[in-house]
Amino acid sequence: MLGQGGHVALAVMSLVLLLCREAAPIEVPQDPKILQDLKQPPTIVKQSVKDYIVDPRDNIIIECEAKGNPVPTFSWRRNGKFFNIGKDPRVTMRKRSGTLEIGFRSGGRPEDYEGEYQCFATNDLGVALSNKILLRVSKAPLWPKEVLEPVVVTEGTPLVLACNPPPGLPPPFTFWMNSAMTPIPQDKRVSMGLNGDLYFSNVLTKDAHTDYSCNARFLFTHTIQQKNPFTLKVLTSRKVAESTPTFLSPSGTESSKMVLRDEQLLLECIAAGLPTPTIKWFKKGGDLPGRKVKFDNYNKTLKIINVSEEDAGEYVCMANNHLGSIRHSIFVQVKAAPYWLDKPFNLVLAPEENGPLVCRANGNPKPNIQWLVNGLPIESTPHSPSRQVLGDTIMFRLVQMGSSAVYQCNASNQHGYLMANAFVSVLDMPPRMLGPKNQLIKVIENNRTFLDCPFFGSPLPDLRWFKNGQGSGLDGGQYRVYINGTLEIKRARAEDEGTYTCVANSMLGTAENQVRLEVKEPTRIVRAPERRSAVRGSTAHFDCKVKSDPSLPITVAWTKDDKPLYLGWRLRKDEESLTIPNVNEGDEGTYTCTVKSEIDQDSASARLTVLDRSDPPMDLDLSDPAARSVRLTWIPGNDHRSPVTEFLVQFEEDRWEPGRWQDLSTYPGDLNSVILQLAPFVNYQFRVTAINAVGQSQPSRPSPRYKTSGAAPDAIPRGLRGWGSKKDNMEITWEPLLDLERNGPNLHYSVWWRRKDLGEGWSNMSTFGSKHVVHNTETYVPYEIKVQARNEFGQGPESNVVVGYSGEDKPTDAPTDLRVSKVDSTKANLHWKPVDLSSVQGEFKEYRLYYWRESSLVPGLMVSKEKKTKGFYSIVAEPSGILSDLVSYSKYKMFLVVTNNLFEGPPSNTVEVTTKEGVPDAPKFFSINRRTFDTVHLEWDKPLEPNGILIGYQLKYQTVNGSRVGRAQLETLPPNVTEFTLRLPDRSTRYKFYLSAFTQVGAGVVYAEESPHFANEAYIDQVDIATQGWFIGLMCAIALIILILLIVCFIKRSRGGKYPVRDKKDLPLDPVDQKDQDGSFDYHSDEDNKPLQGSQTSLDGNVKESDDSLVDYGEGGDGQFNEDGSFIGQYTVKKDKDETEGNESSEATSPVNAIYSLA
Repeated sequence: MLGQGGHVALAVMSLVLLLCREAAPIEVPQDPKILQDLKQPPTIVKQSVKDYIVDPRDNIIIECEAKGNPVPTFSWRRNGKFFNIGKDPRVTMRKRSGTLEIGFRSGGRPEDYEGEYQCFATNDLGVALSNKILLRVSKAPLWPKEVLEPVVVTEGTPLVLACNPPPGLPPPFTFWMNSAMTPIPQDKRVSMGLNGDLYFSNVLTKDAHTDYSCNARFLFTHTIQQKNPFTLKVLTSRKVAESTPTFLSPSGTESSKMVLRDEQLLLECIAAGLPTPTIKWFKKGGDLPGRKVKFDNYNKTLKIINVSEEDAGEYVCMANNHLGSIRHSIFVQVKAAPYWLDKPFNLVLAPEENGPLVCRANGNPKPNIQWLVNGLPIESTPHSPSRQVLGDTIMFRLVQMGSSAVYQCNASNQHGYLMANAFVSVLDMPPRMLGPKNQLIKVIENNRTFLDCPFFGSPLPDLRWFKNGQGSGLDGGQYRVYINGTLEIKRARAEDEGTYTCVANSMLGTAENQVRLEVKEPTRIVRAPERRSAVRGSTAHFDCKVKSDPSLPITVAWTKDDKPLYLGWRLRKDEESLTIPNVNEGDEGTYTCTVKSEIDQDSASARLTVLDRSDPPMDLDLSDPAARSVRLTWIPGNDHRSPVTEFLVQFEEDRWEPGRWQDLSTYPGDLNSVILQLAPFVNYQFRVTAINAVGQSQPSRPSPRYKTSGAAPDAIPRGLRGWGSKKDNMEITWEPLLDLERNGPNLHYSVWWRRKDLGEGWSNMSTFGSKHVVHNTETYVPYEIKVQARNEFGQGPESNVVVGYSGEDKPTDAPTDLRVSKVDSTKANLHWKPVDLSSVQGEFKEYRLYYWRESSLVPGLMVSKEKKTKGFYSIVAEPSGILSDLVSYSKYKMFLVVTNNLFEGPPSNTVEVTTKEGVPDAPKFFSINRRTFDTVHLEWDKPLEPNGILIGYQLKYQTVNGSRVGRAQLETLPPNVTEFTLRLPDRSTRYKFYLSAFTQVGAGVVYAEESPHFANEAYIDQVDIATQGWFIGLMCAIALIILILLIVCFIKRSRGGKYPVRDKKDLPLDPVDQKDQDGSFDYHSDEDNKPLQGSQTSLDGNVKESDDSLVDYGEGGDGQFNEDGSFIGQYTVKKDKDETEGNESSEATSPVNAIYSLA
């Protein structure tokens, strides 16, 4: 069962949970609009450290900064008593701050101001306290003067040189040096301990020095104090005795160590012995904490950082050498100064609300918790019914305005203390909207969307969302409202567009704000760039086609290897692609296309790999020399991401063609060492070219020269032949050996020849050339010949025996009894008697037929009599042949000769051949024209070769419509007809025509044509319009009207009608008159009977005299009209022919004017 104390604790816990469930503290937003009107108790924001050590050479500054509304005022306590700053001229306080500055320009000692300081920040709502700051002045005392006697030790024994630095604040850093200011070398045998002493596990003779000096460096004053040096003398002995390990530090078999939590634990074991012992560490009952352990000073020091409670226990160090081992146990205790579990935080409550103020700390031993209010112990303050202290928690219930205060929590034990300020502020404020008014939010369709509505009020208002000012609050389904006022739309759609209103409501009032939401299509790349491999110098192209919301402007940017791409003058970018012309190695990399709108973006990347010819191979080396081979080795160059497929080895020799590189051989791309097969007597040098998919690299630098020794020729001269250039000789020729086949100097040839089948001996001779002529031979007789190459090193292999012939002469005999049989229209069979082959006087080539067309049997047809030839190879007793490709219905003549390689023999008898009638060739031309809408006119000409007597033409035609054809119709026309007209049933009907001429043998080659398409008939419409009936009727009507007008005009004129006469000086010619092409009408009265001057209007508008004008016959004098309008004589004055008459001619009266006068 629970005791009485357990019941109380349980009740307290239940009360805390109940109050926490009823109300939560108010979080005041850091909004300037709120903070400027918000009353807040003071809060310490900056202060000096608890253990504050200052440099005595500087002014002392003790920091204390606080905030609050109203602005707090500051006061200080020193050593628990009020520190009156105004009475000390050396102490000042900064404006709007509690920071103290203590200056010593006018004198004074910093040590006089050492002590414990505490800052108080006060305003109308409470008092905040700083930590208690222990101020101490740094000290760097001098080393006490002392006379150190020389230290004398025996070789092999241990030694400790004490440092004992003077106490300083903070403690100094110690190190050992010699008189040359060089650090004393330290190792496994000699090292400095944590206390500053220098330990020798065993002394050696080389340790004897007179200047072992310990130095102390003081951090604040930046000074170094040096102790008087030690003199070490080492007594030597013939034999140094070895010793088992013993501990120099710590002494005994066990010791203890206390360390505070989160500090650093240092354990040390230094052992003596000869040989020098080795130190090892382990922990009883567990492993060393690997992540936090570090071994220093040659394993003599164990360091554990950030010590925690589990690091407590027994640590064992063991020292051993080959004589034995020794152990020392160190018992480590871990204590802890207080540390926070729940640090108290500021508590803002609305009136009538509840809330806890919690201060939980831990330590070893467990810390004591003390509460203060505005710097005073809570027990000494007036009792408050809304406040209840429950150990480390203060519960506030139904707080009222005016209950604001600053509470201090102090947790302390023997190792230190913690203090924290936390104010309790009771606040009432009507709801306020903190965000911008009427904000426009654009989001991407189908994305999760948040509409923010920051607000504040005390007590905390309730917040609800509405859409388009209608319906109930939005919450649930795809909507979710967070406690901070944010509305989440889980998946925005087009129908979610609209105006959203958030309303904050509390007992103190209402506030609202609106957010307009627009849902946009996403911006995405629909055709992304793809990986490219481009040859150097070519053009690379990356696509980046984008689809986005039309209402959102977008920008497309390219980067290369995540850096902005500078386009410059070479690179070209448009809306959907990037083009890189003349690619080089610097263009290689990853290209990223990024398209951005104001609310989203998309990107896609692709890599460009630049391929290039390989770099030339390097460092050619020759090895393994032999008579006809050598090993060539090289280092391949950079292949520029296109693997080498093969290597081409070339050579150059300096004897026959110096400077000319020739191909030797190719090798696979995975080889870089090959054996080259070489020819004798050549001074080589080599180079190598790498070949990859892009092309050939530049050749490598040449190798050293390599000269092969000479040898007899290996090659046999090629192309050996014997032939006669004259009838009594034979030329023996061959191809000379190549330069690389010579194998040595003084190359020459031995040639042999003899008559075949006569059993003669060989004739021979030597020559440096490649030809020998044998004279005084018989005509066309066979010889056996052979040849051999030789040089100074010996003779090469002989060639095979080849049969050659001496020269040819003209054949002496002619073929006889040439005759023809089986003649048809295009070919004939030939027969003849052969010649004796010996009469050919050479190699029989062929029987050659000469033939020509003598005439055609078609009357009036002219033919070409050009001679043609045809060869027949036949050595049978009764040779024959077929002569084809003859023209039908023609006379031919022909004769036959026999030929050898050079000459023709005498001709045979000439024979005449007449070919039979055949079918004609195609007509010479065939054209189809459409002259009217409903007819097609066909024209053609007779064939160039009728091949007989033409008896007519066959014309076949059928309608065509795409791939469909109509029924064929046939027309037979006489030979003298070369045109045909076909009437079309419809203007859109098309025909295909097939025309051929025929003789009695049959129809000849067909000429096919198709009628023109209907679309080409616009020209026909324009040309034939004058033949249409409606056009002829219109023209006749117009002519009739003109004729009637002329008749009326003449009738009126004959009756003496009166016509208005316009003064030619006042009025220009009427335009109608200017267009009169028939001349003007001249009028005269019956009484005067005077001649009338005529005029004609020229094309350029000037009036000129007519050739048949009556002006030449008129009389002088000015003419005028009388009162009744009759003509008097104005136009009877004669003018010179070359004078311009445009200004003096009368106004011509046109038929139109006559009509006006009738009116």
